[in-house]
Amino acid sequence: MHVLPALITVLLLVAAGYAAGRIEALRFFFGAVVPLAAVAVFLGGIAWRVLRWAASPVPFRIPTTCGQQRSLPWLKHARLDNPATGWGVLGRMALEVLLFRSLFRNTKAELHAGPKLVYSEEKWLWLAALAFHWSFLIVFLRHLRFFMEPVPAFVLALQNLDGFFQIGAPVLYWSGVIILVALLYLLARRLWDPQIRYVSLFTDYFALMLLLGLVSSGLLMRYFTKVDIVAVKQLAVGLITLSPVVPAAVSPLVFVHLFLLSVLLAYFPFSKLVHMPGVFLSPTRNLANNNRARRHVNPWNYPVKVHTYEEWEEEFRDKIVAAGLPLDKE
Repeated sequence: MHVLPALITVLLLVAAGYAAGRIEALRFFFGAVVPLAAVAVFLGGIAWRVLRWAASPVPFRIPTTCGQQRSLPWLKHARLDNPATGWGVLGRMALEVLLFRSLFRNTKAELHAGPKLVYSEEKWLWLAALAFHWSFLIVFLRHLRFFMEPVPAFVLALQNLDGFFQIGAPVLYWSGVIILVALLYLLARRLWDPQIRYVSLFTDYFALMLLLGLVSSGLLMRYFTKVDIVAVKQLAVGLITLSPVVPAAVSPLVFVHLFLLSVLLAYFPFSKLVHMPGVFLSPTRNLANNNRARRHVNPWNYPVKVHTYEEWEEEFRDKIVAAGLPLDKE
């Protein structure tokens, strides 16, 4: 039910970007004002989310674990699955952020004939997610050549490494191919699996299709249409230096790509995509589990008037005696 509205929404965004590139009166607004406003919304939204997370009270240690906590010397301690020190937390976070360790260990449950509940691994999901995120990072770093002059040496090295296996001209960048395949797999999985399709919302499909539109427009510009790279770089440098210029040579497809990127930036802080900074502030991941070694007292506890058992027994002594019940204090 949510697939078609998401697809139509992204197609309308594509049409709006293309029309803006063709209408002279809209070129500066869509080429300069919209991207700068999207960056402002992105930065402000991320700051707002991070400040809200940082202000949330976490009085107790609540890390999710799947290993033995450090306790007695003869019990083997799972240092990464159940870290008890800051260094252990750092190692766990590194594996989580760089290799998606928890997703690697993810399983799914299916009800087969019998009935029989069968658990299986989800390694393809882990591989697709890992391929998408790393490819996205590489593509983002490669795009720095449009915003910087001279181009940093590490960007040139990464560009050469990404396109080392040349197929035709221009050079084929494998990160672009991998990110497209990964996104198509994630979309197909959401459409194919009945359980996942049942819980999928408009926002899930919209994010995937928005990313697919962004990637597809970039691949079209690089491999199938002619784009004036000098004009694109002039536009990019003008945006990054806050002195925007929209050259006449910038094609409408560039406006499609830039508008989809602007929508993604503005949408990012208010969507599920914001898990990127959220993982670093998650108390289930960034806390050491040392509850057996240290006592953690809730700093927000306020004085509470208690009614002890001794006081209760004294208050109802006559009724307890009349009922023939024993007393702790005769």
